[in-house]
Amino acid sequence: MKKVTTSTLLKMKQENTKITALTAYDASFAKLFDEQGIEVLLIGDSLGMVLKGDDDTLSVTLEEVSYHTRSVKKGVERAFVVADMPFMSYSTPEEAYLNAAQLMRAGASMVKLEGGSWLLDTIKGLTERSVPVCGHLGLTPQSVHVFGGFKVQGRDDLQAENILEQAKQLEQAGIQLLVLECIPSDLADKISQSLSIPVIGIGAGAQTDGQILVMHDMFGISANYMPKFSKNYLQHSNDMREAVSQYIQEVQDGRFPSDEHSFN
Repeated sequence: MKKVTTSTLLKMKQENTKITALTAYDASFAKLFDEQGIEVLLIGDSLGMVLKGDDDTLSVTLEEVSYHTRSVKKGVERAFVVADMPFMSYSTPEEAYLNAAQLMRAGASMVKLEGGSWLLDTIKGLTERSVPVCGHLGLTPQSVHVFGGFKVQGRDDLQAENILEQAKQLEQAGIQLLVLECIPSDLADKISQSLSIPVIGIGAGAQTDGQILVMHDMFGISANYMPKFSKNYLQHSNDMREAVSQYIQEVQDGRFPSDEHSFN
């Protein structure tokens, strides 16, 4: 199968074909996911919680994400590899340029940044320097202490309008992919329809252009708890490959996420 690129993902949105994504942190799982047909693999700073056992993502370092990116890349032949920029690794444009370069050299094809309008100059600078960027709006885990916890965002009209406007600004600045986390389904639908780039949801309903889950949640092995927006696909499967295949099928035919995995 051909390698997945930004052009592949854009074409999938245009053809209304759902994109499937999972987090990955090592070569073995990356290979398993790649072989099953997952389009996007994210080396998420979620590794702070699911691998290190921390309460949030803030302790994750650039060196740790680089290490796991190198590992994932070695297991991939087809999937598109995205790496998270850790907390405070892109506080200035210049810092972002240097740190993004490290992740790209480690094997990423795109970097992901959390935040809205304050990132516009950084995004423009990265894309001008040949670094593709994925945005992330809604519940941005690196801002957990600002939000006062892991809380659904965009439930009131003013906040929803702000998220929509920031999504448009991020696209104009140059992002080629957007992750929406823990926002009401109708808002995620509106944003997906408003943007020409692919929108990937996690806890954002079924109307986005694709879905992403943390692999430990999808297998029901997270150390702390199972988020409302996730589903344990290993529970009714004989093995991990079958579980991943079922996840892909349910995303593609619209069965996942259902209302029980979404927010209103």
